[in-house]
Amino acid sequence: MNAVTKNLQNVFDDVFTQMAQVRQASKPRLALRETGAITSIAAGIAKVSGLPGVGFEEVLKFPGESYGIAFNIDADEIGVVLLDDYSHLNTGDEVERRGHVMDVPVSDGLIGRVIDPLGRPLDGKAPVVSSKRLPIERAAPSIMDRAPVTVPLQTGIKAIDALVPIGRGQRELILGDRQTGKTAIALDTILNQRNENVLCVYCAIGQHASGVAKVVATLREKGAMRYTVVVVTEGDNPPGLIYIAPYAATSIAEYFVEQGRDVLIVYDDLTHHARAYRELSLLLRRPPGREAYPGDIFYIHSRLLERATHLREELGGGSLTALPVIETEAQDISAYIPTNLISITDGQIYLSPALFALGVLPAIDVGKSVSRVGGKAQRPVYRAVIGDLKLDYAQFEELETFARFGARLDKDTLRIIEHGRRIRACLRQLESAPVSMIEQIGVLLALTARLFDNVPPDRMAEAERTVREAVANIPAEVRARIETAKKLSDEDRESITQSLRNALTGFQSSSELESKAGEAHDER
Repeated sequence: MNAVTKNLQNVFDDVFTQMAQVRQASKPRLALRETGAITSIAAGIAKVSGLPGVGFEEVLKFPGESYGIAFNIDADEIGVVLLDDYSHLNTGDEVERRGHVMDVPVSDGLIGRVIDPLGRPLDGKAPVVSSKRLPIERAAPSIMDRAPVTVPLQTGIKAIDALVPIGRGQRELILGDRQTGKTAIALDTILNQRNENVLCVYCAIGQHASGVAKVVATLREKGAMRYTVVVVTEGDNPPGLIYIAPYAATSIAEYFVEQGRDVLIVYDDLTHHARAYRELSLLLRRPPGREAYPGDIFYIHSRLLERATHLREELGGGSLTALPVIETEAQDISAYIPTNLISITDGQIYLSPALFALGVLPAIDVGKSVSRVGGKAQRPVYRAVIGDLKLDYAQFEELETFARFGARLDKDTLRIIEHGRRIRACLRQLESAPVSMIEQIGVLLALTARLFDNVPPDRMAEAERTVREAVANIPAEVRARIETAKKLSDEDRESITQSLRNALTGFQSSSELESKAGEAHDER
């Protein structure tokens, strides 16, 4: 017992000795702390006096661990955008400079997490552990640091991969009226990256909590959270927090791009972002312009989307593909914010309420949708099998409108309309059901070879499933050539077409079978 007591005494002596040495070695240092005071508070902003050395977009600390960003720096006061609940703040409260601009924690530990733009967890799990932070506002890569967009980003959506292809490093706008399936397209694209080695960042900007919860539940159910980061701001958050959300999400994405990874980021949606910035600007007494938006509304989106790029191999070869979402009103794509985004991005996918009402899902209007970069990145086999598919579909839409007036149509016109209806049926797709590249090639090849033209319209869904099953059974060496070859050889095309024709034999209408029997009889 005495030995134990002696050992404990030695331990205590050593600890106290070390504490004494540290105390003697430490020297108190004076540090300047610049503080100010709140002069007024409004909805989401505060006016602060003092702080003569504050910088633009510097972080300021308020009582109760609340933070804000210096937005307006005038001679007499500072306009501050608040990022947290401000109900506990009062006039006269102390404000402290933090000495740095707004930043966000970044690490591999963010994958699979749901956070807010400040890096705080929203999924009920432990705080994010990070040894690095990046500013939310970063300069876009220079022209000489960028490489051409040459690698496709497969969305799993037939209408997009075939007719409006997207490349890695591209910015493709998704726009349409409310409730036309914009988020569904972005979500399906994320789900299709499961085996594509692409990390995803989903940024919900001012969304309803129920909608965000549904998206997160879908990602978890489909196993997509293991390669996805979700950054969330809800509709009841301060406008300042909503404003910084896409910038914070982009900095998180850039952390992985700098590691040489391919990243997809979805901004859902930038309409709420623009409205939040308009609200802040009006509260800060900045002069309004068109539709009461401030004069730099174009710049806040251009500097955000210019950060999407494909880096040169010397810089890691990573890419950041951006899918911004914009909401239109009454199909007006010529409104202020939509035209801004159309001019900034490399193409757009337009969702038509008319097609949505007809049950054509996804409701992509092929005529108004375009990809100005992705065509160079599209796999050559797509270009080989698509042919004049887009032209045929455009002709069908024009003739379909004309045919509604009850005009008499000749056989050629009727044939174009029937073929167009088969194209529309094949471009339909269920939500959260991405189609693999090889199955898409089979369906497109059957369309361009007009193998579906003899299939009754009410059996098109069944016929398409049969084609996809038949493509899955083609020889492995043919599949490998399709996925890697620069062009589809005539032999492979003929063999695949013949196997698809055989698979669709049972779907021909009775009249077609009778006509073929008559032709065979005449030949004899």
